[in-house]
Amino acid sequence: MIDTHAHLDALEQPDVAVERARRVGVTRIVTVGTGIDSSRVVLALADAHEGVFAAVGIDPHQAGSVEASRVDELRELLSHRKAIAVGETGLDYHHGGNRVEQRHLFDAQLGLARELGSPVVIHTRAANEDTETALRRHDGTVVMHCFSEPALLPAGLERGWYVSFAGNVTYPKAEALRAAAAQVPADRILAETDSPYLAPQPVRGRRNEPAFLKHTVEVLAAARGEDLEELEARIDANATAAFGL
Repeated sequence: MIDTHAHLDALEQPDVAVERARRVGVTRIVTVGTGIDSSRVVLALADAHEGVFAAVGIDPHQAGSVEASRVDELRELLSHRKAIAVGETGLDYHHGGNRVEQRHLFDAQLGLARELGSPVVIHTRAANEDTETALRRHDGTVVMHCFSEPALLPAGLERGWYVSFAGNVTYPKAEALRAAAAQVPADRILAETDSPYLAPQPVRGRRNEPAFLKHTVEVLAAARGEDLEELEARIDANATAAFGL
């Protein structure tokens, strides 16, 4: 299995977490930066572990800060042998504020992804219209991380985005997310932990980690009416295609 989105730099013992994941069959992990310093750390972690790769980016929570002026530094980071995508980047209007700055930061990273031919990992929350508008102008591989906006699914199906589900799809009240998961084409579905956040229902309340990925994939398989092992293999193949692994 592959965990397509984990913040190993936010775990207290990332090296131990990688080993625990391997023991339960999670043999590959994409660890994701949220800013320049975070991106440097995840690249170092990827360098240190076979099967660990990195996405580097500046997330929307950094918009309007000094961090947002450092997009050009991502170009050098993306030349690293283990750097496989731009992100996470996107829009988050859940708490309001700095929407213009968020759009500028998002557009800058989308432009960099187009320039370099890199996949882009998208964070979006309560910003459906602006997210869809920006991505309709983007010609490249899109991975919708921690998919939680079912209203964006029609655009994703039309545009061929990869759609990744995290532990929140396992929560009792997440019927809409499970219904969305059932509609994603077989060659576009992914799964992630978003560690250390959103631990799946059987381990809810604990700090999430890549070793817990199977709980999410089990729920996805049930929602889609598919065999668990076949879905695991398909997600692995999809991630290989999406990220060029």
